[in-house]
Amino acid sequence: MATAESKTGAAEEVEVRGHIVDSLLLPKILDRILQMGGTFEILECTIGVQRTDPSYARIDVRAESAERLAEILADLVEHGATPVHAQDARVEPADVATAFPERFYSTTNQKTQVRVKGRWIDVENQEMDCGILLDVAAGAARCIPMVDVKLGDPIVVGHGGVRVIPEERPRESSLFGFMSSNVSSEKPKAVGVKAVADGIRATRAAGKKVLLVGGPAIAHTGSAAHVARLIREGWIQTLFAGNALALHDVEQSMFGTSLGVSIARGEAVEHGHEHHLRAVNAVRRVGSLKAAVDRGVVTSGIMYEAVKKGIDMVLAGSIRDDGPLPDVVTDVLVAQDKMRAAIKGVGFALCIATALHSIATGNLLPAWVKVVCVDINPATVTKLADRGTFQTVGIVTDVEPFLRTLAAELTDA
Repeated sequence: MATAESKTGAAEEVEVRGHIVDSLLLPKILDRILQMGGTFEILECTIGVQRTDPSYARIDVRAESAERLAEILADLVEHGATPVHAQDARVEPADVATAFPERFYSTTNQKTQVRVKGRWIDVENQEMDCGILLDVAAGAARCIPMVDVKLGDPIVVGHGGVRVIPEERPRESSLFGFMSSNVSSEKPKAVGVKAVADGIRATRAAGKKVLLVGGPAIAHTGSAAHVARLIREGWIQTLFAGNALALHDVEQSMFGTSLGVSIARGEAVEHGHEHHLRAVNAVRRVGSLKAAVDRGVVTSGIMYEAVKKGIDMVLAGSIRDDGPLPDVVTDVLVAQDKMRAAIKGVGFALCIATALHSIATGNLLPAWVKVVCVDINPATVTKLADRGTFQTVGIVTDVEPFLRTLAAELTDA
């Protein structure tokens, strides 16, 4: 099959393999070629007979100039296409510390490989919006954030010798697959909660960690006890949050309020506006959340259970924080590094009622980690996927009934 254009200009053959038909990868690649001003001819195409069979296509890509062809090929690499006549990845030494060479390869969150001495090797620490540090002598490659680049670091440049292996659709039908269609508040919530519970069980059974990314609405809506229960029963191994969730959880433990509002009665209490400051002051006086738990200052809640269980916890600060709590990391670059270290081994991420923390976490996670985002605001749910974390499943609902049902589904069993 060929386009109407004549065979002129620069040309390059690419190949794509895998489940490229049912995942719509092949039509997407052909469409991108045309959108970017190129033409194509399918030289070979083999379609898998069974659902589990891979397919293969070899495509001749043409453009009016070598420059335009390079742009097209660079785009196709992100969709899993690889030049038939592959070359080794090229590197350039970083000429400026904390910056990449100008032609650096910008990573995605999908599995990536680079070609070294004729052999394809995996890029470790896969993360979007990074560069690739390639040690040719050792045959090792890893994603590296821009701020970590040192003068002289060998950084992959261009798209030659780089290939992306897109995540494929699950071969089996599942409740989780059903929930991954378009975001809607009208989806059956019980189905969504059961799918999330099944995903968490499968993650733990596989020996991987479950990450909870939480916003202060968990405390405000009276949901802290449900999250504490999940941590206590061993369903959460890693917690990312800001000062607000931790502080209002401590406030609830000490005063029974969140932002001065009684959790039991749902009404403001006298002098309640002081409670969050008195809570953070009490923790700062003893030096840490662990000390507050050990000394009986904090006796219940999410922070209490997290300290008692010894789970990985990263509290990242913001400009609007009161206090903050002594455990809060106020340097954002240090917080990023701590989050990068903590996501190792995570197989499932549950993002609850926090847009910014969810997006920050999604930027760090590779595409094969399942992500569920729960929020009453549909825009929060869709924003995470729009920022590149395309594997996100969105559930639009109030967090309290969701967490209450999830905790019952997991812990009652």
